[in-house]
Amino acid sequence: MAGLYYEEFEEGAVIEHGTRRTVTESDNITFCAMTLNLAPLHIDAEYAKASIYGQPLVNSLYTLGLVTGISMQDTTQGTTLGNLGFQETTFPKPVFYGDTIRVRTEIVSKRESKSRTDSGIVFFRHLGINQRDEIVVDCRRAGLMFKRAAVEGVHAA
Repeated sequence: MAGLYYEEFEEGAVIEHGTRRTVTESDNITFCAMTLNLAPLHIDAEYAKASIYGQPLVNSLYTLGLVTGISMQDTTQGTTLGNLGFQETTFPKPVFYGDTIRVRTEIVSKRESKSRTDSGIVFFRHLGINQRDEIVVDCRRAGLMFKRAAVEGVHAA
């Protein structure tokens, strides 16, 4: 499994994820269609030309999903019980077609689960950064992470 177990997360650690993704018009239009977000700023090039940006904006929820998706390969893939939620998310800069997004994750803190002996909670801060080194997403989230012993016990049985 590529993800880390609860015990492997160190508070203050920073992970520079190797996967990057260049966002396309197709990504944005497909996401907007799937989520029924018909905001013209995302799907109407002529409308967007008259906006303060002069071009369509990539849907911010797509960008958030991309950032958390990229981060999971090195953090939670196969080692999580689930995402517990986002505490705070901001979008300091817009994302446009052709922007390439990379991700940096900081382990903010962690604690034992109060209700489960097989897991703990890890608090992540994910930064989505474009090719101009501008932060386009800054989000904090919590994940319920397996402890290594809990998983090894299941596979040993």
